[in-house]
Amino acid sequence: MSRLGEAIHTARIAAGLTQAQLADQAEITQAALSRYENGLRDPDSETLEQLASAVGVNSRLLTNMSQIAGSIATEAHMRRRATAPVRVWRRLEAGINVLRAQMRLILSIVDYQAPNNMPSLDPVEYPPHEAARLVRAQWRMPQGPVRDLTAWMESAGCLIIERDFGTPRVDGLSQWIDDHPIIMINSRVPTDRKRLTLAHELGHIVMHSEPIHLSKLSEEEAMRFAAEFLMPAHLIRPELRRRSLGHFANLKRKWMVSIAALIERAYNLGTITQTNRTSLYKALSARGWRKQEPLSEQLPPETPSTPASIVNALAELSYHPQQVAALGGFADVDRAAAVLPLSRRRLRIVQDSGSHRK
Repeated sequence: MSRLGEAIHTARIAAGLTQAQLADQAEITQAALSRYENGLRDPDSETLEQLASAVGVNSRLLTNMSQIAGSIATEAHMRRRATAPVRVWRRLEAGINVLRAQMRLILSIVDYQAPNNMPSLDPVEYPPHEAARLVRAQWRMPQGPVRDLTAWMESAGCLIIERDFGTPRVDGLSQWIDDHPIIMINSRVPTDRKRLTLAHELGHIVMHSEPIHLSKLSEEEAMRFAAEFLMPAHLIRPELRRRSLGHFANLKRKWMVSIAALIERAYNLGTITQTNRTSLYKALSARGWRKQEPLSEQLPPETPSTPASIVNALAELSYHPQQVAALGGFADVDRAAAVLPLSRRRLRIVQDSGSHRK
């Protein structure tokens, strides 16, 4: 497969299209598309434009993807349920590969500086609980529950993009854009689950920054990191000794994680037994809370601010929406607006305020 063929293939999977569907939309034969994707032949410029438009990008992005050093379609760290269909998470994995290529183009224009550093800690040398403590210490985070986890991660250069995955079975996934980690988070899931997913992906970013084959061990390490990062053992252990479901519900309000996550934390810290754990889960199921927990809507929502900051920076540079879309390799403004808070009104307001300052 050629570099351009790999880019076309990845963009097609991200768009959720079969070869037959893309060939039909691009008005070419499936046999021709197969040759393009397998690197047996490169499409001419007109055909490349048709292919790009059909998958929601522009030809500049496909060409740029083919020039990226390293693999175009790399595995992503992903928090998903076992029942997530392969075709769904493969589409999302391809989607973050396309997204990191798009954001790489935009970040080549915008100077994206972060006040905090993102540590890189080998899990062999630093077990997950120690890694989590070191990150909290390095970022000088206050004791207790993490308030606005999204803001803390953005302060260390994380680019967090919320999108509707079309399914609740995949929570989020992460990769790197050069020196910046990128996390794609499912807007469908409640705040408590988003926070655990963000902390889980942070664990991958901190401990698994080198390209690795994803494994069950790396997922377990990321979850142990997330548990300690959001619920430090020395602080939460005394609060996990009571065994009533009502008590765990009250702790959810304080720590802003799910009741299920609190039950698991209590069990792993040894404050409840396996029998207690089973009993609590049965009580959750009896109330219908395993599928949809209460109180999630009462937790303060966390909204990424970096995408808006990028839009503001582009506006200061006098980029209008169509230029931003083209710069980022999107097919049109609507496609770009699904990733960035992009609107003509927003850019005009920022441009006007900039001209007033001048």
